[in-house]
Amino acid sequence: MTSGIYRRRTRPRAVTLALREIRRDVDLESPTEVQVQRPLTRGDCRDGPRPCPWVGCRHHLYLDVNEETGSIKINFPDLDPDELTETCSVDAGERGGMTLEEVGEALAVTRERARQMEVRALLGLRRAGRKLDPIR
Repeated sequence: MTSGIYRRRTRPRAVTLALREIRRDVDLESPTEVQVQRPLTRGDCRDGPRPCPWVGCRHHLYLDVNEETGSIKINFPDLDPDELTETCSVDAGERGGMTLEEVGEALAVTRERARQMEVRALLGLRRAGRKLDPIR
């Protein structure tokens, strides 16, 4: 029996696909003939369609790709990419301040995990600032 302070997760957990699973499901031998002009800069996509159709973009919230292992994490397995209300992390950053609750909802993590990520990012920025400061 759990106490009342723990909330039941309302959204399914993210799903990670290992590289060997991807290779098994995708025929890598036949190249696709699709020629599409993807945006190259933020200026190119700023006024583009929303929700953003470029799921492969590093700023899109639907997928996370681990470049070391080649695995792909689907952050919203219960939704199609066009069903997301927020699709671009850069759009969210330009909009301005967000609560931890809003950040957690956009990234499909809990409020506490969003806080932990914020602390880690701020520590990384501080360390980078110290390395660049010639006085210290």
